[in-house]
Amino acid sequence: MKHRHSGRVLSRGRNQRRALIKTLLGSLILHERITTTEAKAKEIKNFIDQIVNKAKVGRNDAKRRVAIIRELQGMIPEVASKKLLGDFSTRFESRQSGYTRVVKLDQRKSDSAHMAIIEFV
Repeated sequence: MKHRHSGRVLSRGRNQRRALIKTLLGSLILHERITTTEAKAKEIKNFIDQIVNKAKVGRNDAKRRVAIIRELQGMIPEVASKKLLGDFSTRFESRQSGYTRVVKLDQRKSDSAHMAIIEFV
């Protein structure tokens, strides 16, 4: 039974899945648009909303800024966290959530995986 378990397994162990999500989030922040499988895109959509909300709080609250920077660097690469705290927090200041969109693509030819583009709005 799957009581109180959330998220997708993505055919990986826990550590490998965490590393995959961390690199996908970093790539999305740096490039602002990535092509991946539909399941991975849907999985990181929730994480990116949480991360952008934390960055917005860190930008406005000087007392919590250091703690939020450290927390973000545990979730995403350092280069991505600097970009997130600078550019993205002002860009999405008026939005409460829904920072990304997932656009479905055709299936991948090699293994027929459902593909999608995830990008910032």
